[in-house]
Amino acid sequence: MATEYLLRMGDGKRISLTKEQIFEEIEEGSANAADLGEIPFLSGDELETLAEILMMPGKAVSVEQGMEVPVTHDIGTLRLDGDQGNSGVGIPSSRLVGSMMHERAFGADPMELGHIDYSFKPVKPVVANECQAMEVCQQNMIIPLFYGAMPNMGLYYTPDGPFENPGDLMKLFKIDKARDSMEHAAEHLTRDTVWVMQRLMASGADGVNFDTTGAAGDGDMYGTLNAVEALRARFPDMYIEVGMAGEMVLGMHGELEYDGALLAGLWPHQQAPLAAKAGANVFGPVCNTNTSKTSAWNLARAVTFIKAAVSASPIPCHVNMGMGVGGIPMLETPPVDAVTRASKAMVEIAGVDGI
Repeated sequence: MATEYLLRMGDGKRISLTKEQIFEEIEEGSANAADLGEIPFLSGDELETLAEILMMPGKAVSVEQGMEVPVTHDIGTLRLDGDQGNSGVGIPSSRLVGSMMHERAFGADPMELGHIDYSFKPVKPVVANECQAMEVCQQNMIIPLFYGAMPNMGLYYTPDGPFENPGDLMKLFKIDKARDSMEHAAEHLTRDTVWVMQRLMASGADGVNFDTTGAAGDGDMYGTLNAVEALRARFPDMYIEVGMAGEMVLGMHGELEYDGALLAGLWPHQQAPLAAKAGANVFGPVCNTNTSKTSAWNLARAVTFIKAAVSASPIPCHVNMGMGVGGIPMLETPPVDAVTRASKAMVEIAGVDGI
């Protein structure tokens, strides 16, 4: 009887695969990414290394000594005081306590402060509170502390914002009006982000993390890149991290450009140079998890995409690794066996600079 290895499906379900099946899955996963992104397929040695990582006997695995990388965070302390529906554990604690726990107990490299809504637009009315929280945290911590939030351009559309929802307009075939709405929303996104971060930088923030850039499509990325450019000009030494929402920029508008590049349809290796051009210090590439495929297929696909992004990026890449991205199952509490194998593969095969 052939030896079988315990792996996962993309939704976290436990499965068993033989060595031959694992090789078949990782070859297909890598081929899928190579075909979509028009990027190199993983080499034979890389496929062999990936298979070895997946078949390691321990429940949790780690990178080889000397290959450790820094870990940056998103959603800040919401992992602790947030509810389980938001990937939190519901432990009542202040953001100061949570930040200090990450520094002194969890060994975080940098940390970030974030509002419960975790988007720039809702921060505007309470920016004074956020500035006070940033100042108090900075007084009690040593590691770099950034401010994190999502551009979340969808909040600028009705019923939450002032501009008509492009989705509703498109249903009525009002394409030009839909594009106008996206352009106005992108302008407000840029303006609000810069306004908020100017005040937080004055309160001691070390930088900013743009989380899930492009979630609302190419307009979302357009507004974010322009915000990055404006912030870099205003604060030459600030740390700026741009993390993506998905592996491909959705062409909701379809005609928006940055630095002469059409944003719609860009894959990670094409996104990274634009983030660097805008002024980002670090880029966070993403590869989404397919819940109906195995963890072997998903991880091979993710590593292929991210390896190409690392090769093309002029700035460090801190790959997005968590629930539903980076070859990790789409599950509120991702299993440690899948998480550690994905992290090890990203470092040792894709060559990421951080996670």
